[in-house]
Amino acid sequence: MNPAQMLLPRRRDLAAMAATPGPDIVAGLTVAVVALPLALAFGIASGLGAGAGLTSAIVAGLVAAVFGGSRVQVSGPTGAMTVVLVPIVAAHGADGVLIVGMLAGGILLLLAWTGAARAMRFIPLPVVEGFTIGIAAVIALGQVPSALGVKAEGEKPVAVAVDAIGGWLASPGMAAPLIALAVTLVILLAGTRWPRLPVALAAVGVAAVATYAFQLPVAHIGTLPSPLGAPSLPSVNPPLLGDLLPAALAVAALAALESLLSASVADGMTVGERHDPDRELVGQGMANLVTPLFGGVPATAAIARTAVNVRAGARSRLAAVTHSIALLVVALAAASLVAWIPLAALAGVLFATTIRMVDVASVRAMWRVHRADAAVLGVTAAATLALDLVTAVLIGLAVAVVAALRAYARDATVAELPLDTSDHAHAERALLADHVIAYRIDGPLFFAASHAALVDPATRGDVRVVIFRMSHLTTLDTTGAALLGETIRSLEGAGIVVLLTGLRPEHEHLLEELGVLGHLRHGNHVFAHTPDAIEHALSHLRREGPPGATSPTPARAA
Repeated sequence: MNPAQMLLPRRRDLAAMAATPGPDIVAGLTVAVVALPLALAFGIASGLGAGAGLTSAIVAGLVAAVFGGSRVQVSGPTGAMTVVLVPIVAAHGADGVLIVGMLAGGILLLLAWTGAARAMRFIPLPVVEGFTIGIAAVIALGQVPSALGVKAEGEKPVAVAVDAIGGWLASPGMAAPLIALAVTLVILLAGTRWPRLPVALAAVGVAAVATYAFQLPVAHIGTLPSPLGAPSLPSVNPPLLGDLLPAALAVAALAALESLLSASVADGMTVGERHDPDRELVGQGMANLVTPLFGGVPATAAIARTAVNVRAGARSRLAAVTHSIALLVVALAAASLVAWIPLAALAGVLFATTIRMVDVASVRAMWRVHRADAAVLGVTAAATLALDLVTAVLIGLAVAVVAALRAYARDATVAELPLDTSDHAHAERALLADHVIAYRIDGPLFFAASHAALVDPATRGDVRVVIFRMSHLTTLDTTGAALLGETIRSLEGAGIVVLLTGLRPEHEHLLEELGVLGHLRHGNHVFAHTPDAIEHALSHLRREGPPGATSPTPARAA
């Protein structure tokens, strides 16, 4: 597919939007009710304010719905993205975030054009669960100041939370903590009992009415900027672009990962739905190119809102489009009401969201069944909390690869096998049993499975011939081949003849290149089948005689 085709919406997708508008409009309105408090909360959590979060939900939700690769996906600001944005806001301000969003959009389009979306399937589940837990912890810690009704800023979430607690203890007030706690509990308890109801919006609305009616001393969202302002470009200079490029790469990586994971979840919840991963990256790229022009934060597909959309009966992209239009109507017609929402209530929304982000059953299963996966999860979560998301994912992937290599390496065995000498005379069987050992190398022989030596030539002093059966060797890399060569030289240095059988062509070529097979071939010590090697070993013993013998072994009996 050429770039022009990738950027254009498909005709059948647009036709599907007009086929069954009723269920899609209902689903879109349902998602909008759920998305409104989340968009406001994530905008505040990012550091750019509630208006930026709402603008992102409106613009990115619309653009990604039209250009994306899933017909039921809903996009907007997410908790994971706010974690990446907070340090950017602290270092470069609002313009820095907007530039990062546009750069990330271009990177996502490049990834879509190169087909890189398929690589996202290889990220292990423990890494995904680990950074999800880490993100949840970062979001929760970042909401502690709002929940306590105090001001505390910084890039390190733990330090921000500690400062907020210290400030609250110096001058405690109970209104904000009680509002945050009440909203959190209502969402968790009532939301579990009645998952289809807009519990979060109701809880936030009741909190707003209560603070207005009783004039509670808590901070509110305040006036929202209009999401329909004229598009404007942030001021850009080349040094700033260079400084922000690593952050843009992080945002693009996160947007790609979260969007493709969300699309996969949507596929599993629907019948016959299969998203196009490359087109999904196109949709997210276009959304992040356009959204900053209106002052919105970088966006990605949201698993929670997509799940609500599917459960509400969405059938086409019209549902996500309706969600954006509904949020636009709220921003234009009810901005004065939204401004009265207390920050502590939105902190409660995010506390409940972070608790729901963690898949407790999956984490418990990893801990009980597979400790290596649990270690990967723990390391990734800790790195997310202490460092940044992209570094945490890279660390998690590295630990996962090491764990996988260790597990794979444990499959490598060098087992001593009995010789099949059923067609030999009694004297010959005894001679072979006393002086010939056969080893079968099973599984992979590569750098992670390398040992000091494959076999110890000093284990039996009367061994004259060692046969390596290679037909069950699955993987051989340069390190493994070098180890095999060292073992052969060690055995030959001890006066032991080494025979190889059942070499695969690809392994044979590597051993040839490393100079392991040259002298073995010259001595006719490489065989296709083990019985031929046994016959050669018997001939060698007859010719040379066992250790200490003064005459050759008697000829083979008839």
